[in-house]
Amino acid sequence: MDEGEIQAKRRENEEQATAGRARILGLPYLDTRDFENNIPLVPNLLEIQEMHKDFIIPLQEGGGDEHYQFMVTSQTPRTLIEKMRQEYTEEGEKVDFFLISNSAYKIFMLRYDPPKVVQYDDIKIAGEGDSETIASVSNTLRTVSTEKVFDFLIDQADKLGASDIHIENMRDGIRVRMRVDGILHPVANIDKDRYRIFMGELSSRANVSTASNKPQSGHMQKEIHRDGASHLLNIRVETIPTMYGQDAVLRLFNFDESLLNLDLLGLSKEERAEIDEVISHPRGLVLMVGPTGSGKSTTLYSMLNALNTSDRKIITLEDPIEYGITGISQIPINTNNGGSFAEGLRSVLRLDPDVVMVGEIRDADTAKTAIQASITGHLVLSSFHANSTAAAFSRMIDLIGVNPIFASSIRLIMAQRLVRKLSDTKKPRPATEAERDYIKEAMRGVKEDILSDFDMENPLLYDPVATEEDPFGYKGRTVIMEQLVINDDVQAFIRGDVADINTKAIEDAAKKNGMLTLEQKGILAVLKGETTLEEVSRVI
Repeated sequence: MDEGEIQAKRRENEEQATAGRARILGLPYLDTRDFENNIPLVPNLLEIQEMHKDFIIPLQEGGGDEHYQFMVTSQTPRTLIEKMRQEYTEEGEKVDFFLISNSAYKIFMLRYDPPKVVQYDDIKIAGEGDSETIASVSNTLRTVSTEKVFDFLIDQADKLGASDIHIENMRDGIRVRMRVDGILHPVANIDKDRYRIFMGELSSRANVSTASNKPQSGHMQKEIHRDGASHLLNIRVETIPTMYGQDAVLRLFNFDESLLNLDLLGLSKEERAEIDEVISHPRGLVLMVGPTGSGKSTTLYSMLNALNTSDRKIITLEDPIEYGITGISQIPINTNNGGSFAEGLRSVLRLDPDVVMVGEIRDADTAKTAIQASITGHLVLSSFHANSTAAAFSRMIDLIGVNPIFASSIRLIMAQRLVRKLSDTKKPRPATEAERDYIKEAMRGVKEDILSDFDMENPLLYDPVATEEDPFGYKGRTVIMEQLVINDDVQAFIRGDVADINTKAIEDAAKKNGMLTLEQKGILAVLKGETTLEEVSRVI
């Protein structure tokens, strides 16, 4: 018997008991199940307060040949029924009373007096030293009802465009912080009881234990409804025991396939052309490097989406799967429980894929397997931890040694960062002498046609201007990308033709062939008025 059948059986038993009670009280019994959700209501005959206090509901307003009709329950005072009967009779009106079940009464009262939807104030991010906003948000979180506080916090984080929610135990309370545009901001301080509610929800939804003394990982999804539209939020949950309790970090992934598009990454024509050229070939290795939170996954997924056509077999190996994409076979690899990217890759190559994405190359076995796959007719995409494209070569050579096969397989290495974009309120100013000298030195050797739109002798820079809506003067982030396309000069290092293999030597060779470094790309964004030198320095 399912839940609906159980509820119907309970209601049937209640109605039978009410019918028996009506005979004892000498009142006609009324079964309202056929019409309680759609019969027109009778407004203004009784006050809502009276209906709650006396358990009485108007059914029909009298007048003419019609009788006044009221529905009552076994909790309605008998004295009230007699008093109303007498008053209506004295005024020449006819009145009838019907006994209904308590369930029927509750359904009618929900229609007469629906619960009010409480609107809570939106969470705001506090500026530097703004304790008032933090106190205000903390108070809001205290007023949100117990069953809604968890969903409210996630919904507000998504509304702010936060990538993470950090719940941190302090000695005298719980601190809530959110990462917005790559910067971690204090949001609120909450009481221990709210924390227990939050962790209780996490344990049931993300399958993590609140009593564990070990780090845990979990995953959950939440449907977000806003402004008539909805989207699915993937949430990765990490918990770790600390001195005062379990800290939790929730990483939010706003899943929308339409946003996984190379056209939306803000790439220049040259950058986009280089990517299109490489991924149009049926084989080769493409590496994406950068720290956590630099947008590597979004770029890789966008490339996969561009390749996702009906004539290609695409398989991914991920730990964990961050976005689900229609038409792609995605395989989770649990490396915490003995899973291996290398082993998974060897298995999926038997399935004859055209394109394979390996979540991350972490060891020599995975690196060698990926290289082998890329020279046997597969296009392999992967991420790799390194600070720059040249550093990725040095690290890969440290991992697998000088390897001629690697030289013939690697096609493109991309390093990227996300820098905050200035809001429209930005304010122009001339660069200081120190800033001008730094820019000129950093851009030395860059082709003149790239710098022709800027006055390099007196560069114009922009400062952020804080507003009430945006207390930091930045809004959103933009991609800064360094692309190293593999040519003969770079291959010489991988083959071992050059004795001195180091990051600077590889970078200098790439720059001679026209590569712009992350720093140079950042400075170009500064000269275009998109961001600031301070932001480029912070990120790069």
